[in-house]
Amino acid sequence: MAMVETHLAYLTISIGVTIWVARTLRKHGLVYLAERMEGKPEVAESFSHLLIVGFYLVNLGFESLALRYGERVTNVESAIELLSTKIGFVLLCLGAMHFATVAVLTKTRRSSLTPPPAAPAYLR
Repeated sequence: MAMVETHLAYLTISIGVTIWVARTLRKHGLVYLAERMEGKPEVAESFSHLLIVGFYLVNLGFESLALRYGERVTNVESAIELLSTKIGFVLLCLGAMHFATVAVLTKTRRSSLTPPPAAPAYLR
């Protein structure tokens, strides 16, 4: 029974943190997208939604697969160790996904602020 309780605690914590990070990314990432796609808020909203769906799919898939791995729980100490290890991996995955999303948004924003290079003189 201790293993079931540990799995339920893991799922509750990891899914809760995933939802919190996704909402934070959506709320603040939409500001970057709205600026990038000026005059087209529906495109910014749509792109933001697609990013969040991908974020959920990757992270919830990882969390589901990670449920299977780890030692058997024999006492409270091993339950805490297993739970902290699994949550630690989830947090690292979420952190990596967060920085990847921020990098994409930053690159998108930077490219919209930089004018395209001028054509060579012989093509003008």
